[in-house]
Amino acid sequence: MSSLTGKVALITGAGSGIGRASALDMAEKGAAVMCADINSQAAEGTVGLIQEAGGRADAYAFDVSKGSEVQQAIDTTASRMGGLDIIFNNAGVGGGYGWNDTIAINLTGVYHGLLMGAPFLAENGGGAIINTASIAGLVGLITGPVPADLGEVDLEEGAGAYIAAKHGVVGLTKHFALNFGCHGVRVNAIAPGYIETPMTAEFREDDETKAFLTGLHPMGRLGQAKEIAAVASFLASEEASFVNGVVLPVDGGYTAR
Repeated sequence: MSSLTGKVALITGAGSGIGRASALDMAEKGAAVMCADINSQAAEGTVGLIQEAGGRADAYAFDVSKGSEVQQAIDTTASRMGGLDIIFNNAGVGGGYGWNDTIAINLTGVYHGLLMGAPFLAENGGGAIINTASIAGLVGLITGPVPADLGEVDLEEGAGAYIAAKHGVVGLTKHFALNFGCHGVRVNAIAPGYIETPMTAEFREDDETKAFLTGLHPMGRLGQAKEIAAVASFLASEEASFVNGVVLPVDGGYTAR
């Protein structure tokens, strides 16, 4: 029996990158997957890949920054899929969206998933919640050599918002783990390093920047979405039944300094 057989998972940001890889991995391990994304065509694309491989999946488009839509997504998943056991709060944006939008999606979106998802799971026999944090939720973040000239320091609000949001996700993960563990709901987070996904494509277009970022990872390479997906599936499974409140770096050693 596969590790997620009989489980139902709701994955946000499932249209690409880590979300798509995780949807494919969880489906391969036996879960029925609701592929959620603000981009309905992207979500449908992931569903198509799962169904081609013989898995069960459906698509749902909504905005994680709107609490009412998150609640509707949870209810719709349970209704269409016959239950809900796993919530992966993965939807997010990079640092180029400004303070308000970055916080709304990367932090408030996760908060909505926890605020509405944890009680739902607790009332229905328990389950697992995974949040996508980041190395930027554990340490400061740089995308190039630190400038000596103050005028060259990156003060773009999007970069600061990304770091603030991901630190917030770490705090929310621990808070909800403490409060819902006794109700059978495990809450953990993954802190990826730089992963080769559409979100990091801009950084990888410039050879010098890519080489710099690669060099920050002691393993000497960037990560792959499937490597994050494998960890998400583990945290969602009964193999992680005593893992709660953990923020797990999957970063090739980036945060080991």
